[in-house]
Amino acid sequence: MSVLQIAPCSHLLNIPGSEFTSVEKPIGMAFRDFSARASQLPRAAKAIAMPDSLTLREIKARPVVLKLKRPVVARIVTISEWPLVLIDLVTEEGIVGRSYLEPYIVKSLRYLVPALHDLGELLRGRSVAPVELFEAARKSLHFVGYEGLSMIAASGLDMAAWDALAKAANKPLCVLLGATVGAVRSYNSNGLWLKEPAAVAAEALELRDEGGFSALKLRLGRSDPREDLTTLDAVRKAVGDRMHLMVDYNQGLNLAEAIERCHAIDDYGLDWIEEPVVYDNLDGHAQLAAELKTPIQIGENFYGPREMHKAIARKACDLVMPDFMRIGGVTGWMRAAAIAGAAGIPISTHLYPEVAAHVMRATEAAYWLEWQDWADPILERPYEIKDGLLHIPDTPGVGLEWNEAAVAAHLASV
Repeated sequence: MSVLQIAPCSHLLNIPGSEFTSVEKPIGMAFRDFSARASQLPRAAKAIAMPDSLTLREIKARPVVLKLKRPVVARIVTISEWPLVLIDLVTEEGIVGRSYLEPYIVKSLRYLVPALHDLGELLRGRSVAPVELFEAARKSLHFVGYEGLSMIAASGLDMAAWDALAKAANKPLCVLLGATVGAVRSYNSNGLWLKEPAAVAAEALELRDEGGFSALKLRLGRSDPREDLTTLDAVRKAVGDRMHLMVDYNQGLNLAEAIERCHAIDDYGLDWIEEPVVYDNLDGHAQLAAELKTPIQIGENFYGPREMHKAIARKACDLVMPDFMRIGGVTGWMRAAAIAGAAGIPISTHLYPEVAAHVMRATEAAYWLEWQDWADPILERPYEIKDGLLHIPDTPGVGLEWNEAAVAAHLASV
């Protein structure tokens, strides 16, 4: 961007006290000053001063731990504290790309935060080209493997880079990806864990009414399978026959248990049965998919698009639902979405509803968005959910801004 392009902006936009009447101020400092003031202006006006390219200066990663309103109670785990890593990708031009990670285990923050800072040092001075940054991040960790924490860190970087790029283009991310701003069909996944049947049925009504939802997901896998059936009956009676219901075993069964239990619920009219056995047992999932009428859903544990391709090729599922921190952020999602589209496999999202909404608008085989509000306490402006639809704000990037008071109150030490 040249000084001649910047200089007239204060006159055209009538920004009080602007330094842009002088062409002598350093361009980087001038743009940061202007960007702060311009953040309150309409998107069309801000477009005048957007930079042509971005340069990565720094990655800031902050660990936060929140208390869950409805603790996770699954067959394999109980979680009451929810860890997040808040990522700020700072550019020399003053634009900040934002994303967050949800790594499940509080202790994982000890490894992810330093890894992200290391990636920031490695990539300092590079152009903010998300595909290239993602590949550079992955290859830098090649000898410790592409899966696990390596992929999670690279995915967090990728989502922040795409946010920065969309902000620089002055477009919502979905528009940058070739789609339009709009609403995305969502199901509520905020609760319905392994509690007493009556309590789950009552909570189903609460979750339905949180945003006018037409779809809910509940978890199964109690020690007595009859209690699962009683719970399903209670929920169905409470919410009615027109409510879409998905169930998730959270990888809690062995194959023998899964065969028995999944056949027992095969006539319940469920939208899907999710991860009945451990995620990497593709042969077991393939057997279940072949035997059952109810679709088998897997995918939140795909580490990269190739793993999804393997599962589809082995007929291990009828549906897929990649998780953004494992599939590879936005870059990995778009590659995975192309595979799903070519195979004719409906694709849903897992966690990260904000970035999920944007990519779903640009996804051929888009099915359901998983709605969870677990990150809302640290967001300045959480997305609106209404009539079962998640509404994307018409703002540049993904639309993530941190509630700094809430962040300070929940900051964790690692």
